Amino acid sequence: MSASQNPLEFAWLEVTGLCNESCDHCYADSSPKGTHGTMSAHNWISVIDQLATMGADDVQFIGGEPTLYPHLAQLIQHAHGTGLGIEVFSNLTHIREPLWETFKACGVKLATSYYSDSAADHDKVTRLRGSHMRTRANVEKALELGIPLRGGVVAVNQGQRVDEAVRDLLALGVETVGGDRTRAFGRASKGVAPTIADLCGHCAHEKCAIGPTGDVWPCVLGRFLTLGNVLQTPLADIWGGAQMTKVAADIAAVHGDGAQSCTPPQFLPMCGPCGPCVPSVGHCDPRAADAVTEVATIGAPA
Repeated sequence: MSASQNPLEFAWLEVTGLCNESCDHCYADSSPKGTHGTMSAHNWISVIDQLATMGADDVQFIGGEPTLYPHLAQLIQHAHGTGLGIEVFSNLTHIREPLWETFKACGVKLATSYYSDSAADHDKVTRLRGSHMRTRANVEKALELGIPLRGGVVAVNQGQRVDEAVRDLLALGVETVGGDRTRAFGRASKGVAPTIADLCGHCAHEKCAIGPTGDVWPCVLGRFLTLGNVLQTPLADIWGGAQMTKVAADIAAVHGDGAQSCTPPQFLPMCGPCGPCVPSVGHCDPRAADAVTEVATIGAPA
């Protein structure tokens, strides 16, 4: 499919593989041992400019934990200056006051993962003592500051109190709460190689992800399907190029051409049903559209 038929509207910008948490289900395999990769702040600014020139609408800064990336405020300010909409997907445990000010000044939206109303259950997932207390406190702070925030609850462990987690976020004033199951990517795969069949089929449909080494992927979960590298090739040449055409054909061969339109948009601004932490929908997999989800969702989005 050509770039004119499939315009690039949204990109995940994975600015770091460093995270202060070590969740067993992390699709990116990020942890305190992660790094910021080989992309410099100048490289990221170039990518943002390229996205704006290509007509993209929104970017989402992710990691790892993006607030641990030292140039995040600079990148947010630059993206805001180009007119891009901005969301930051954070665990909300490590936000300093100047970053809050940047969020407000640049109209940033936030998204976070929340695993239980129980601190012990939440911290068991993140493997970071005190993470529940800090995340919950910063959810409250974001809402007090008027910063839009959505939450996602991923079912990881038995007895995790995921329904209670949803109700807790709603009680705090979070208007959009989504749910997802653990997906077999990254550490959650437990060493099993990912396959195209594990994806949802929406990959590379008006969206892409760019990682800390410059690799371009069809989505955050499809990082085993590299489309190119922005340190070597302009993004406009990668998008709609020969390698992307091949990957899109491989995905369609497994999922069918209709996979991209079988479910409502979920991950901002128009992702299909893939994680992490989908927004408020009743299901998160085209092949399980009529099934009951493993966690409560609030009907209606990364």
